[in-house]
Amino acid sequence: MTAFFALATSLLWGLVDFGGGLLTRRTPALTVVVVSQAIATVVLGVIVVATGGWSEAGPRLWFAVAAGLIGPVALICFYKALALGPMGVVSPLGTLGVAVPVGVGLFLGERPGLVQFAGIGVAVLGVVLAGGPQLRGAPVQRQTLLLTLVAAFGFGTVFALIAEASTTVTGLFLALFVQRVVNVAVGGAALYVSVRKGVPALPAGGFPWASLPALAFVGLADVAANGTYAIAARLGPVTVAAVLASLYPVVTALAARGFLSERLRAVQAAGAGLALVGTLLLATG
Repeated sequence: MTAFFALATSLLWGLVDFGGGLLTRRTPALTVVVVSQAIATVVLGVIVVATGGWSEAGPRLWFAVAAGLIGPVALICFYKALALGPMGVVSPLGTLGVAVPVGVGLFLGERPGLVQFAGIGVAVLGVVLAGGPQLRGAPVQRQTLLLTLVAAFGFGTVFALIAEASTTVTGLFLALFVQRVVNVAVGGAALYVSVRKGVPALPAGGFPWASLPALAFVGLADVAANGTYAIAARLGPVTVAAVLASLYPVVTALAARGFLSERLRAVQAAGAGLALVGTLLLATG
């Protein structure tokens, strides 16, 4: 079941990245983040009240608070790195954050078997290649590399934190709600500072009401992905769950191929194949 929930996580996050990427073509990235997370916060709030999730409040919620603080910072760094480019370097490097939860799992005593270790290596290599790494061209600026590594470390830390934020299903709803409240607060503050600096928060035509369903999907799918990852990390080794959940760039690339008819480069196709092999090794090891 660990593999099932972890792969569901990668599917959801891949679709979130695909949908978010499309939305940011017309709407500022910070606005997409804040609005989508605000919608998710409202829905989670209703679920928490309906399930009595407040009774699960405890010290573990600080993990959710920390995840809520770190997540938007990592995302902002990632967007800035993508803006500085080259995207063919930034996108694959952003997946290296998987080293954080894997390291935590090893520190806590998890010891994957030889087949699973091989699967981890093959899957991570596949994910990096699926991002279409730019092997030639202009050198990467030091600032771009630093922002990318900060983002990757941040994403990996959120992986590790959300896995520790609850021990029950109702507690998980509460933890995800708290994380989203903090996400919106941090993202909203960043958006306010951005507007004060003269950066428009909305496209020229005003608020994109037609995009509201897509914004809701991005926010709710992101919440669902966090939930399925937390379950995967509880049911089995974090080292396995984290690597399988990190396959989302493959999903994004395939979604772009299917919906936008973008052609996969040879290196991306090879990466997708390696990711599949790594998944099979992890699932069967």
